[in-house]
Amino acid sequence: MRESPTWRIPIGIIGLCIALGAYALAVARWVGPLVTDLHALVQLPIYILLGVVWLLPLRRFLIWMETGRWG
Repeated sequence: MRESPTWRIPIGIIGLCIALGAYALAVARWVGPLVTDLHALVQLPIYILLGVVWLLPLRRFLIWMETGRWG
């Protein structure tokens, strides 16, 4: 248990929100127009994949927020 608060958690949460918002805007701006003409059943796996891919670096980022180390 931590004895004193750390700055990494609030900064990490703010950074995560900003990064996730930028990722969502990038997907909407560049990928959205490419797939809007496709059939809905083709769009579904594309958006599922793009909705999950941002989770890949999240584990290491959360470890950094808690411990200060990247691994």
